[in-house]
Amino acid sequence: MEQKPYGWWLPLNASANNAGIDQLINIVHVFMAVLFVGWGVYLVYVLIRFRARPGHKAYAVHKHFRLPTWLEVGVAIIEVVLLVFLSSPIWYRVKKEFPAEKDSVLIRIVAEQFAWNIHYPGKDGKFGRTRPELVTSNNPVGLDREDPDGKDDITTINNLHVPTGKPVIVYLSSKDVIHSLGITVLRVKQDAIPGMTIPIWFEAAIPGQDFEISCAQLCGLGHYRMKGMLAIDTPEQYTTWMTEQEKELAAENAANAEPAPADTSNEGSPK
Repeated sequence: MEQKPYGWWLPLNASANNAGIDQLINIVHVFMAVLFVGWGVYLVYVLIRFRARPGHKAYAVHKHFRLPTWLEVGVAIIEVVLLVFLSSPIWYRVKKEFPAEKDSVLIRIVAEQFAWNIHYPGKDGKFGRTRPELVTSNNPVGLDREDPDGKDDITTINNLHVPTGKPVIVYLSSKDVIHSLGITVLRVKQDAIPGMTIPIWFEAAIPGQDFEISCAQLCGLGHYRMKGMLAIDTPEQYTTWMTEQEKELAAENAANAEPAPADTSNEGSPK
């Protein structure tokens, strides 16, 4: 049964490796709720306890008691524990502990105003050479089809397919300004910075659904329409989709290889 991606609390988590992020968010929210309620109760108490009343005189010198100090120390200790023992390990695992490339699906995503250009390496598993002078509306990543590694590469615009059961490594970059790849259901958010290629990784766990890819960084007047679609496939569906893309590429290459018809408009005309 299809699960709804959004509800009253956190969006659906379709990731197999980022459950710790939800755990951290939940703990921080509970902690902040306790602080909010605690300080709210204390504020109401102070307003009532020290209100102006006939026969009572305000004192400029207050009586210090230790409870606030111990409460502040306790809050600081909890924050340190969250940072050192929960937040930092999650950050390190997501940002540093990458799976091996040979065991992963490799994808390049190149952001631009206002689209996500997606580049798959093809059957050989190698990305073809890209060159800025080859960038056109039909070749948004500037892929050099003369490069042997690039002949079988697949490119799409705003259409990302990933399989379940296998890590996905994305090499993220930008053509123009700072963008931010946001895939909420996979708990992925990473800035795309011109001149840099930033690797990220995730593993999808819920096949059969499509989700939105958004830009989480204000990137210009068309920022609102910089949307893409993520399709989470089973391994069989992913293989079928890649086969379809390869057939389309082969048909396109065959059409481009056909010689242009000879111009016979002047045949038979008198000299």
